[in-house]
Amino acid sequence: MWLEILQEAGIKFTVFNTRQIYPDNVILDLAAALAEKTGVSINNTMHFFGKCFVRFFSNLGYDCMIKATGRYFCDFLQSVDNIHMQMRFTYPKMKSPSMYITHIDPHGVVLIYRSTRQGFTHYFMGQLFQIAKDLYETTLDIRVLESSNNIPGSRNVMVKFRIDFDNRDYVAKTNRMKTPIGQELAPVSCGLLLRLFPFGVVMNSEMRIEGAGEKLLQVWGGNSSILNRHICEIFKLRRPKGISFSWRNVIYLYSVMFELELIRSNEVISSSQSCPENPGSSGLDRKGSQGARSILLKGQMRYIDDIKAIIFLCSPLINSLDELPNMGLYLNDLNPHGMSREMVLAGWQHCDRLEMMFERAEQRSHELETSYALLDRWKNKSDELLYSMIPQTVADRLRAGVNPLDTCESFESMSVLFCELCDFDYSTIEGVMDIVSSMNAVFSCFDSLMDKFNVYKVETVGRIYMAASGAPDRTKDHARNIADVSLQLINCVRSLKLPSGIDIQIRIGIHSGPAVAGVVGIKVPRYCFFGDTVNTASRMQTTGLPGKVHISPDTKALLPVDRYHTESRGVLWVKGKGNMETYWLSENKNSPKNNNLKKK
Repeated sequence: MWLEILQEAGIKFTVFNTRQIYPDNVILDLAAALAEKTGVSINNTMHFFGKCFVRFFSNLGYDCMIKATGRYFCDFLQSVDNIHMQMRFTYPKMKSPSMYITHIDPHGVVLIYRSTRQGFTHYFMGQLFQIAKDLYETTLDIRVLESSNNIPGSRNVMVKFRIDFDNRDYVAKTNRMKTPIGQELAPVSCGLLLRLFPFGVVMNSEMRIEGAGEKLLQVWGGNSSILNRHICEIFKLRRPKGISFSWRNVIYLYSVMFELELIRSNEVISSSQSCPENPGSSGLDRKGSQGARSILLKGQMRYIDDIKAIIFLCSPLINSLDELPNMGLYLNDLNPHGMSREMVLAGWQHCDRLEMMFERAEQRSHELETSYALLDRWKNKSDELLYSMIPQTVADRLRAGVNPLDTCESFESMSVLFCELCDFDYSTIEGVMDIVSSMNAVFSCFDSLMDKFNVYKVETVGRIYMAASGAPDRTKDHARNIADVSLQLINCVRSLKLPSGIDIQIRIGIHSGPAVAGVVGIKVPRYCFFGDTVNTASRMQTTGLPGKVHISPDTKALLPVDRYHTESRGVLWVKGKGNMETYWLSENKNSPKNNNLKKK
């Protein structure tokens, strides 16, 4: 079924590697092909694919990471973006969706889903169903409240879901956290907070910067010119993707990790480019205009009620030690109370080992792909060899586990042809080699005619060529098929260009009647025919003449008079049969078939 789906979807891949990037349409094409094959709708198929993906990554151990996000399913929904952000280190080119919760109550949540890929809404719903069932033992009821495939200023998909489930425990926990714990402490000044987070930013409800950390000001240019400026003039929103950088969205996404790209002070940004309604439009390039690498800040947006402002508690996002000089930073600039320094150094130490592991994995994947291609190639060759010895219908039954004795069948009426190449000269070695090459050419020509006339080639023994029609595939036109192919064999030999001095003649004998056929042999199985019909056809061939088609009266009775011309040879004594009136067969020149050919 899998190979048929791949073929119908037009997909050349047979093995999918975890770290290789594939076009987005691959899974959609697979879903469409499977839906057509099974009669299930594409939406249900994509929903099924989403469930399968959860079971797939659970086998790889990623379910442990999801379970670790929180005790409740609502915790997971609020942490999905954070999980995707962490996965970027393992899969740096993964195009993950973005989602956030706008409403929470004891009976469920309202979830906003945004993605840059079209057609994956039901795939996402299937994932939610399976995660809730397997990891949180919760059943969901998901309804689509709003859906938009064309958000102004972007190519994103936005879907608003209402997800109903038992959310009472989470709401109760949240209410308990809002109650005061012990003695209230005195407020802390924002200046102290920004010294603890030297890259932090404070912004008011108009999204204008009211304060910034010392290191951030130093990287910007050592002055306070960023104060009172709109946040989009200084930063580009990298994550969450597909949303506008507005006060309302930041309040909704308080539990999501934000990623901002610092715009260098020497970059000229027009107000239209920094418009919050078109977020991240030019934020994919991390190179500044002077070749310096832009600084990415990652952290949490928290609303501080005392100052009625949002503070961005962040640290620089650094993938390797080599990026520090390009950013104009040093290890001492990073937060001393965080893990930034340790992660940078650990990444530098293990980089070579990871690259080696990735290279080995890619090499093994490539070898596996090559092995599958070779397997298919050799399988096709073995099929061709098997079908040359046994008919395909019979061979498929044997592969299904049928006993070889059960393939024996009796056929009430069929036609058998024997053809012999005669008048050979075996006096010299050169003559024998010429004869072998001539026989190969003649028999190859014969083989090409068999399928055309629905005739099965039984075997070749020396100079004898045996064929049959009506078995293993039953047909009432078996006599006509054999007669047509015998006349074509005569013409084929006449038209072949053989080595000089060789003039091959053939004599053909045909008989029709009942016979038994089946597979004989274990080491070298063959599909053989048994019965008086086979013996009589062989007698017709041995008593025939070169260049003639010799047929029995039983075959003559089955041939239409207007299509063939038969000439009585008279009464002939046939070994094992006694006296028998036989006939020479030729094509009727005045048959409707020939008249149509002449007109054409």
